[in-house]
Amino acid sequence: MTEQLGFDLQSVPALGRSDFLVAPSNAVAVAMIEGWRDWQRGKFVLTGPEGSGKTHLAHVWAASSGARIVSAIDLSTCEIPALAQTAIAVENVPEIAGDPEAQTALFHLHNLVLAEGHPLLLTGAGPSVAWGLTLPDLASRIAAAPSATLDPPDDTLLAAVLAKLFADRQITPKADLIPYLILRIDRSFAAARDVVAALDAASLAQKRPVSRTLAARLLDKEAGAAR
Repeated sequence: MTEQLGFDLQSVPALGRSDFLVAPSNAVAVAMIEGWRDWQRGKFVLTGPEGSGKTHLAHVWAASSGARIVSAIDLSTCEIPALAQTAIAVENVPEIAGDPEAQTALFHLHNLVLAEGHPLLLTGAGPSVAWGLTLPDLASRIAAAPSATLDPPDDTLLAAVLAKLFADRQITPKADLIPYLILRIDRSFAAARDVVAALDAASLAQKRPVSRTLAARLLDKEAGAAR
């Protein structure tokens, strides 16, 4: 019998607009991203839980607007005047809540990029008023921006997201797997991402196909560890 070998192929997420699945939970946010030329004051805040699609939509917007994407935590080492010469997306703003230097850099970037006539997208988990920013002028400017939230998915969207995550990893699940997972994982994009990654890793390690049986073993093991 020929031994089946597992190959750890890198997952490459598809981040194009056609790859983003629109549902009632995210339709407003998608419409705002697509209508970016009409943003009030030239800026917009996109919020949502971890894994909800903020980075995906930031890439969609960057492709449309020609924007650069930068992590907020890196701003203190960036050349702010250079960044301000084009549209810019700043991701994970809450991460700089305890970083006065990065907050000051974001404040200057906010003012410069808008003064240059370029749009600004800011992303983070939770409402912007809860981001914990300690620079009052920055917090007030972000609070004044229009915003939209990516809400938790319903069953239809969660099923589509799971299918996309499997496809990103070149995995074709059997028809009974995704309905099984929907009933047993947290209703979040982060949970969907984690279970697909865990199933892929388990499949490679055990040299077994991704299946409902493998999922049952994995979820039972995680449930036992959590007790």
